[in-house]
Amino acid sequence: MSNHEKALENALRAAAQGYAVAPTTINKTPAIPSPHEKGHTCKGECGQPGHGVYDATTNAADVRGLFGLAPKAVGYLIACRRRLVGLDVDVKNGVNGYETLAELGRQHGFEIPRITTTVFTPSGGAHVWLTVADGVAVPNSVGRLGPGLDVRGTGGYLVGPGSTGRTGEYVFHPKVGYVDPQPAPDELLQLMLPPAPPVRPQRRYEPRQGQPSRALEGLVNVVLSAPHGERNSKLYWAASKAWAHVGDGHLAACDVEAELFGAAIQIGLGEAEALRTIASAQRSGVLA
Repeated sequence: MSNHEKALENALRAAAQGYAVAPTTINKTPAIPSPHEKGHTCKGECGQPGHGVYDATTNAADVRGLFGLAPKAVGYLIACRRRLVGLDVDVKNGVNGYETLAELGRQHGFEIPRITTTVFTPSGGAHVWLTVADGVAVPNSVGRLGPGLDVRGTGGYLVGPGSTGRTGEYVFHPKVGYVDPQPAPDELLQLMLPPAPPVRPQRRYEPRQGQPSRALEGLVNVVLSAPHGERNSKLYWAASKAWAHVGDGHLAACDVEAELFGAAIQIGLGEAEALRTIASAQRSGVLA
């Protein structure tokens, strides 16, 4: 049996077990070239094969079709979908991921389940398959947990057992074989998830006594409620409106600068950036 035939056979077996698969090259990369120009953002919506992990399927006929388009494929990928997450433990270039994982477990009080799907890699490392709860999106990461530890999460993939790489074959743990992947320990899952964004306390604008505040209060609250990616643009918009009120004699310039600057700093903009944006809005109003 050729390596291509062996990969197809193992891929079909994995697909029958509910894992979405697609063919890979000896370099462990997707085997079907993209139908698009470099820089495309299509994830298979066009209906053509050649989208890497997004080609992955559990349908046996489609698996055979994909391998038919990739005669040089000698392996297959398993897409990390439906709760599947992979912990890639590397042992190479003087780095021992097993030691890193053991130390991480000691520090945070967890152990990897002894009986879970484990695939040994040709380099001496392993892919440990784990599961997470429905709706939990674990990001891919390289080395974020520590040296020699990578995470294959949403949008990522694992090399399937029975695949051939340049340095050898990917095989199931000989003492475990195929078993269902077990849940990731809660402590490890928290480490794999991205840190929660800082929660900045929101406040309502509290005008100083005697200040003509109604318009400025609304504009300050626009800045305070700005989404993360729109903070600067919201500040510019609010400052432009505020400077127009200054021109009409309804607001004092010192109040506009102080209150909008304070709101900008509170939502996380840097001092220099906030001052530039407020000043730019003022200049634009003058030029208009």
